[in-house]
Amino acid sequence: MKAVRLHGIGTLRVEQPELPATPGGWVRIRVISAGICGSDLHNFQQGRWFAGEPVTPGHELFGVVEENPEPGSVLVPGQRVVADSRVWCGECPACQREAYNLCEHLGFVGEVFDGGFAQYVVLPLKNVLPVPDDVPDDIAVLSEPLGVALRVVNQLGVAEGAHVRVAGGGTIGGLAALLLHRLKHCRVCLQEPNAQRYQLLSSLIPFDEQQPYSYAVEATGKETVLSTLVDNITSGGRIAMVGIFHQTAQLDVNALVEREITLVGCSVFQDEQRQALALMASLASELRAIMAPPVPLDAVPEAYQQLIAGNNAWLKVVIVP
Repeated sequence: MKAVRLHGIGTLRVEQPELPATPGGWVRIRVISAGICGSDLHNFQQGRWFAGEPVTPGHELFGVVEENPEPGSVLVPGQRVVADSRVWCGECPACQREAYNLCEHLGFVGEVFDGGFAQYVVLPLKNVLPVPDDVPDDIAVLSEPLGVALRVVNQLGVAEGAHVRVAGGGTIGGLAALLLHRLKHCRVCLQEPNAQRYQLLSSLIPFDEQQPYSYAVEATGKETVLSTLVDNITSGGRIAMVGIFHQTAQLDVNALVEREITLVGCSVFQDEQRQALALMASLASELRAIMAPPVPLDAVPEAYQQLIAGNNAWLKVVIVP
């Protein structure tokens, strides 16, 4: 089979490894599509989450079950499925209370073991979710990032119709803005320096101009952006943080204390990916609009370079093996 393999920082190759075997408790999936995530790019550039190398990246994937040796499983050949990206230990205190996104040893598909940038992938049964019949094939791959964005909305705890500032119009920030508009009827103001991406999102969401805001989403991982949100949010405001920072941020902690500003972290999702799958059919046209034309496996190294350079107006690049 053909697969994209990460051999270390800055080294990505298209190769032909052997077709993976399917041990008990695992399922083999023929990959139909896989999304490139910002964390894939970070790993390529910094090697922050290597569990071993080489490894096939790709935790956002959609496909069809081809082989399942587990008797009595609901995942039968031909079943359309997506990956639950989280790989949890099952033993730590967080796992014991089923908060798997907070696992002390949390890893991800495409890091702990091979992921979906390949024609075939094998996954543990616990990492496979069936796709509802009403979800079209072409958007099913977005269930994982949509689940992350829904976690942001849930953690934000936003009031219906509130003013919300979203900083960062990438995949998660853009999807969070869409969900805030569609589910909570919020008046959203977006900060996004990429003019083409802003224009794309503004065709889907009626953005407000600058307004006082009591809620915000930080989806950039930039210290200056977070500081600006803290400076300008109304007292008593709440900021949901989902951007990944690559250095320790310096904040005016006294402002948080004196103005009672709440910062809340958003780590992957709990049950939000399942909830996202139930929502996807109603969001099909918007989800299609944010997806770039698909790329084949051979073009993935070049797609990485284009994304790292910021030369992309789309919110999601999808690989079609």
